[in-house]
Amino acid sequence: MTLVIIGLGAIGGSFAMSLMKKGYDRIIGVDIDKQTIELALNKGFIHEGTTLPDEVLAEADMILLTLYPGQIASFVQEHRNHFKPGAVLTDVTGVKTAIISNVEQILPDHVDFIFAHPMRGSEKKGIAGADESKFIQANALITPISINKEENIKKVEQLYTDAGFDTVTRVTPEQHDEQIAYVSQLMHVLSVSVVNSTQASDDTLLFAGNSFKELTRIADINESLWGELFLYNKDALLSSIEAFEAELNTFKQALQDEDDVSLKTFLINARNQRRDWY
Repeated sequence: MTLVIIGLGAIGGSFAMSLMKKGYDRIIGVDIDKQTIELALNKGFIHEGTTLPDEVLAEADMILLTLYPGQIASFVQEHRNHFKPGAVLTDVTGVKTAIISNVEQILPDHVDFIFAHPMRGSEKKGIAGADESKFIQANALITPISINKEENIKKVEQLYTDAGFDTVTRVTPEQHDEQIAYVSQLMHVLSVSVVNSTQASDDTLLFAGNSFKELTRIADINESLWGELFLYNKDALLSSIEAFEAELNTFKQALQDEDDVSLKTFLINARNQRRDWY
């Protein structure tokens, strides 16, 4: 199988490394940066590389698009006449409903696009953030749509398994966006908000322990990528923010009222839920 990876950043590079280690026959990397291609070739992450997608798309059995959400549909539109008949396309974007809607309108009939999302991001940008073990014990989500062929869905599931993912689960695009708004996007909003708090000062780290470090880790954020993710999933994220605000107000009111029973109940409920999860 010939696999073409579009974008050799932290995610695309990690896929290349892990699948090369797995023994894939032919992995071709495509990136706009020549130095990235040269680095990937020199380190053995890919078999071949180019900055020009049209040179290799006609040979690709599978195309992995590791692009920003707003680039997916435009890439398909620009290169729709260069895809090999029967090719399988897949992505890694963290929003699905809006992206699927955009792509469905322009997807050529001779290819199949299986939308997917690896649940293992990175604060690091570029190929320097790639790691062949990044996806070990990680989760992946596949969001099939009605036009997808079962055999192609299984091919993408196998791709993720080969890359090291522990679980690969099928969900609807709507279910994906609703849950991701809570478990991922809201967490980034909270982390950024804590860091941007007016309570932060030059002396903050003198008082900080591991809880502060862990909570603020994901505030080291790629603003271009996450800005797109938030806007594409606006409605679901706003719902998650409003639900969080309601819980925060419940805690705030109990604190103002010095309601010891309500405070303890609030904390106990959270502790029990956390233990159920992990």
